[in-house]
Amino acid sequence: MPRNKFQGFIFGAIMAYAMAFGMEMYNTAINMGISLQPGTFTNMTWQVVATALKETAFMGLIVIATSSLFGNRAGTNFMQRHCREEDNPYFKQIMRQAGTVAVMCPTMSFIATVLFTILGNNVPLRMLPVAWFGTVVKNIPMAFFWNMFAAAPFTHWMFGLLFSEKKGSVIEKQTEELQLS
Repeated sequence: MPRNKFQGFIFGAIMAYAMAFGMEMYNTAINMGISLQPGTFTNMTWQVVATALKETAFMGLIVIATSSLFGNRAGTNFMQRHCREEDNPYFKQIMRQAGTVAVMCPTMSFIATVLFTILGNNVPLRMLPVAWFGTVVKNIPMAFFWNMFAAAPFTHWMFGLLFSEKKGSVIEKQTEELQLS
């Protein structure tokens, strides 16, 4: 886990892009009709991946901004309200993730609805509340399970590679050099 602000930023950026990529893949596949075909998501195409990567580039930045402003704190507050000090650390981590998803998914669904539905498809602004609600209903299950079983494990693995406990990782050496200068 992060031991300083620099590591915390890197951890957050990895998580933000892991979440953004998963959600963009999911939503792009739905928008391209992949989920309606026989075999559903097993019909994923490279076109879905390419489109999702383009959208992930800027949506990841939005995730970093919103999670830094309030999403991460909301997840921590949720965990603190529903956990005791003596609870299992893994349970506390899951509760923090659940709280973060409970705030970030509606927030990012709102932003995506404005960008892709209202602005991108010229849908009238009066449709925003119902379009946003539909987007949240569609995204909440995916966001929760993607976070629990893909984005968080990937982020912990990647962070471990970058900042291994053993001295010698590339970023660890650069961090030490920055601290010495």
